[in-house]
Amino acid sequence: MDFELSAAQLRFRDEVRQFLAGLPPQTSAAVHDTGTLHSWDVHRAMAGRGWLKAAWPVEQGGQGRDPFEMATLNEEFARAGIPIEGWLIAELVAKTLQIVGTPQQRHEVIPAILGGEILLCLGYSEPDSGSDVAAARTRATRDGDDWVIDGQKMFTTMAHEASYVFLLARTDPDVPKHRGLTMFLVPLSADGVQVRPVHTLGGERTNATFYDRVRVPDSARVGEVDGGWDVMMVALAFERQPAAAGHLLHLLGRALDWARTAGPDGPAPIERPEVRACLARAYTDLEVSRLMGYRMTWLTSRDVLPHTEGSLAKLFSSEALMRAAASLVDVVGADGLLAGHGTGAPADGWIEHEFRHSVVTTIYAGTSEIQRGIIAERHLGLPRATARRDKA
Repeated sequence: MDFELSAAQLRFRDEVRQFLAGLPPQTSAAVHDTGTLHSWDVHRAMAGRGWLKAAWPVEQGGQGRDPFEMATLNEEFARAGIPIEGWLIAELVAKTLQIVGTPQQRHEVIPAILGGEILLCLGYSEPDSGSDVAAARTRATRDGDDWVIDGQKMFTTMAHEASYVFLLARTDPDVPKHRGLTMFLVPLSADGVQVRPVHTLGGERTNATFYDRVRVPDSARVGEVDGGWDVMMVALAFERQPAAAGHLLHLLGRALDWARTAGPDGPAPIERPEVRACLARAYTDLEVSRLMGYRMTWLTSRDVLPHTEGSLAKLFSSEALMRAAASLVDVVGADGLLAGHGTGAPADGWIEHEFRHSVVTTIYAGTSEIQRGIIAERHLGLPRATARRDKA
């Protein structure tokens, strides 16, 4: 299949590259070093160029960019090592609200997201139910025209920067767990909300969030009462992306720079067969990940939500990143475990960074085992019992 970019798409790619070339040289390392993979300066600059709403129709104030142009934008930011996780999370909520949100939510919340004014975070996982989000215990109880929310969420990344949490709560404990859930947009400034930092193995900051009798109006509800699972399936179709392919693209670029540089005591590492083999395997995995991503982009361009294709791409790309990072540590040797940018570590410390971070990518948007179960049942047509035995 031919996924070559058109002339217009190539022009947009050049525009993005020029923008990235104009950013301060330390932007990438500085953002990663904070643990918060978001830069308000970059975010506002993107908003100023209209890129946050570039994919939206012109009649809605967007630029009408096609899905391949947006895939190119994401790829170029990844190549430069500029994380835009805050924007990607907010965008998936905006796309979900466009499909299942109320007219008020579409009128008030989406423009604030696309204008670069606010971020959102995802309130799915809990301490006792990570990828099994349907086992959520956070409760939302009806009280007149309001809902009262009590509970705790884990891994609410960007909660310390966001204005709202897109929160899954149990509204009926007496029905099957998938059927008694409802989605809400909860202001993080509301009384009773607490945000506490959680620092991860991958060097990122995520958060635990607590909800103590948090009162929100019924207008904060997204979708039908007890219809939260259907709403979340829409959101997950946007969330399950080959995001780790971007990290692999950046890591491979850094690793190639290291491999091509001769040291004071000998030739460049790329002269060693094991280094070339490692880089070749990583490049092959990268191409497979990118093609899976382009397939999702193609489906999106035809107004198809890539549910199973997202699981395939997410599973492969995250595990490919983990393989590549581990192999690079092996071929670099002990120096591959040196951490920190500007410390003389090989590839400026990115090999060590991705060695830690790659493990975390296998958890985002559902663990690898969750994705395998989805693929087994929905793509291969295996019965649930068979999929579970295979997973075990």
